[in-house]
Amino acid sequence: MITYNERHINNILDVLDNADSRLITVFGDFCLDKYLYTDPTRDEISVETGLTAYQIDKIRCFPGVGGTVTNNLRSLGVQTQAIGLVGEDGEGFDLLKALKATGVNIDYMVHSEDILTSAYVKRMRKAGDNEYIEMKRIDIRNFRNQPTELEDKLLANLEEACINSHGIIVTDQYLESSFATVTKRIRHELTEIAERYPEKFFYADSRGFANSYRNIIIKCNQYEVPGIKEDTHNKVSIVACGKTLLAKNEKAVVVTMGEDGAYVFENGIETHVPAFRVEEPIDITGAGDATNAGIMLGLTLGLSLSEAVLLGNCISSITIKQIGVTGTATIEQIKQKLTSQLK
Repeated sequence: MITYNERHINNILDVLDNADSRLITVFGDFCLDKYLYTDPTRDEISVETGLTAYQIDKIRCFPGVGGTVTNNLRSLGVQTQAIGLVGEDGEGFDLLKALKATGVNIDYMVHSEDILTSAYVKRMRKAGDNEYIEMKRIDIRNFRNQPTELEDKLLANLEEACINSHGIIVTDQYLESSFATVTKRIRHELTEIAERYPEKFFYADSRGFANSYRNIIIKCNQYEVPGIKEDTHNKVSIVACGKTLLAKNEKAVVVTMGEDGAYVFENGIETHVPAFRVEEPIDITGAGDATNAGIMLGLTLGLSLSEAVLLGNCISSITIKQIGVTGTATIEQIKQKLTSQLK
């Protein structure tokens, strides 16, 4: 059982100042989070259709999915590079611009005019002086298998990026097998790449295909762990499913459980890593991505997997207190949070 004790916290505190010496690659699904702001007082009726035409007076764009992981890494001072697919469209331009603005190396991103850049378009409707509510979202997606030539480019770029990387985070976002960056073939190839670079840390966060990875640390939340059923969703069944996944993966498994912390399955042993107590209000958007950044940073700095998960939990406890935004944490904030647990 990992607890907030002096040894574990000091192990983390001792290495945090070396974060800027790490180079971490984020490979996989990236999307653009695009917010469109409208004000009801500016609505117009279309002369052509008679329907309401919503007047957008502000647009805000942020890198999402893998981009949320890179945001967190860059906030921690980590050198970061991105590998994923981007279309030759406006969303692609905005995504690359947003990634570059945070200091992410985008040289390995693969461009194609044959795909759409994945985007979550969020319509924000003004409801008060400074208050907006989110309307129904519009998603921009690709709904066909990715061409072999794009897979080839992605894998070639990853091979090159691996040479200098200390760790690789795989963001496997979508539930379709092969419509986005991380396809069925790429999941298989990732296993072989990880075997060729045993000194590197490979870590995959997969919503729907955790069972497909071998020789890679797998992370999923309590609702995504393969084999879990809604009618038997409890700690006993989660632990059982985690053990089964570990037997297939033969590396390590992390199952996050929100305010209940996380379970780490490694070397046939299960370890519970507690969460950090956080008072409401909270906003859990991006909490999993913040945890991923912290876990990989911890591993590349020489922490054990359980200590790295404790660091990830610490970071997410900071980010979820940032309401209305996908939060990030700084090294100083982490130090303050950890130190406060020793009092």
